Amino acid sequence: MNQYSTTIPDEIVVEFPTGQTARFAVGTPVSSVLDFFRTDRHPVDDEAIAVAVNNEITSLTYPVDTNATVRPITLRDPEGVRIYRRSLCFLASAAIAVVDSDRRIVIGHSLGDGYVYYSEDDSPIEASFLKRLEETMRELTDADLAIVRRVMSYTDALAYFTAAGQRSTIHLLEHNNHARIPVHSLGAYTDLSHGPVVPTTGILRYFEIKPYPPGFILRYPPESDPTAIRAFRDSELLSSIYQEYRSWGKILGIRSVGDLNNHVVENRITEFVRVAETLHNNKIAEIAGRIARRGDEVRIVLIAGPSSSGKTTFTKKLAIQLQVIGFRPVTINLDDYFVPRELTPLDENGRWDFESINAIDIALLNEHLLGLFDGKAIEIPSFDFKTGSRREGGRSLTLPNQSILLMEGIHGLNPKLTPRIEQSTKYTVYVSALTQLNIDDHNRISTTDNRLIRRLVRDHQFRGHDALTTLTMWPSVRRGENRNIFPFQDTADSAFNSALDYELGVLKNYASPILKHVKPHHDVYNEATRLLRFLENFVRIPEKIVPSDSILREFIGDSGFKY
Repeated sequence: MNQYSTTIPDEIVVEFPTGQTARFAVGTPVSSVLDFFRTDRHPVDDEAIAVAVNNEITSLTYPVDTNATVRPITLRDPEGVRIYRRSLCFLASAAIAVVDSDRRIVIGHSLGDGYVYYSEDDSPIEASFLKRLEETMRELTDADLAIVRRVMSYTDALAYFTAAGQRSTIHLLEHNNHARIPVHSLGAYTDLSHGPVVPTTGILRYFEIKPYPPGFILRYPPESDPTAIRAFRDSELLSSIYQEYRSWGKILGIRSVGDLNNHVVENRITEFVRVAETLHNNKIAEIAGRIARRGDEVRIVLIAGPSSSGKTTFTKKLAIQLQVIGFRPVTINLDDYFVPRELTPLDENGRWDFESINAIDIALLNEHLLGLFDGKAIEIPSFDFKTGSRREGGRSLTLPNQSILLMEGIHGLNPKLTPRIEQSTKYTVYVSALTQLNIDDHNRISTTDNRLIRRLVRDHQFRGHDALTTLTMWPSVRRGENRNIFPFQDTADSAFNSALDYELGVLKNYASPILKHVKPHHDVYNEATRLLRFLENFVRIPEKIVPSDSILREFIGDSGFKY
């Protein structure tokens, strides 16, 4: 007799976050599982819009066919926030198809709790169009229509999107070899699925259409309150950066992932990499020129940006450009000014908060800066992260003639970092990876995902961290950025976009293998699989074509700079 049972179970065991368990028939829809566990009704905004089954986010119609842990996802969960925004973009695309199916309206960058949209040909979007668009979206939400996930054969999907004139979607499919293509449908409208969406349109009633010439902004609720639309806060600095990089992308012929993939398979990517890197270098040279135009007034350049924005390499490249125009740049590492471990502030969870500005010895830093500006010799401390204390005997430093100090760190834009330094002697630069590349016309690439993938690769290459460690730490990193960096980004004298439109094709070579080590029993499994699915959209780009002085080398290694 065979020792292995071939009996197929007709029941499964499901565990809820409360620890409760129950048995269900194989194939029970997860919505029915939630109904069983629900003990009382909640307000609509706390109702589940999706479910994590064994840490993988699925729709409410998902049939549970194995033993599983089940966790409801609401609009107050980080995953629910992402689902709401993705769903709202789907609703907007469906409404645009109703208002004017021949008009190509493309999603752009995020701005002030919303996404900027514009005409593909850059023509102004009329107020009458926006009025009809919002009315149509309201009609669809009032009708509370079902959004259905289904699959199409590859051939049928290609034929459908060709007939619909969705060029960027067709280019994605051309580099896809899956036989079954997941899509979402709302009535007669169908679009590619890039992740779960809400089950019905009625959930999407919290939005605003705001004119933003030449396009508009589709505004969504903030993470802190899923049922409110906050007052709009513009960012002229970030908007101008995105506009500049979008113009470059249009000139170079790359606006979407499909365009990038075509460059790779047609052996045009090496030339594109050279042009992208040259644009980077020219922009850094432009910033150096702005500093020079301030004459002898500027004594220190403060460089700040969120995690994995490429601040360190930017600082090194800026130093070179400053040397070209006659400066003698001197770099100070802000990390050496950490307070001793016992003085490090604690976060809300009782852990050391190294991202707090109070983790920096501000008094000593300012004393040293003033001494340097007065021509004195100072001793730069050397911080030992293993012991959490300063080593004896730092390096002696004086400023030579024509010198300028460069200092990078997350608090560079915060005036509390250098309160004793005259504002006129400071020049501030904000650095971040603000990708202009879209997945397709209706789905953007998150700048946060771009930085997270950079960090996954860098942490694995140089810090010995696996993907599980980095993904687990990421929410804490993001909270620190929201507190310490983003509130000051609009105060910078200059901003630098460190994103490279080709980089995700290179990072895929490194990130995909390490993401596969995250397993279903890990809490961050859905995040790992989400990023893996995202990276599947890119054709691989060999790392050998990345220049040694590229900012990308800070993350993948073999940089011409020393760190």
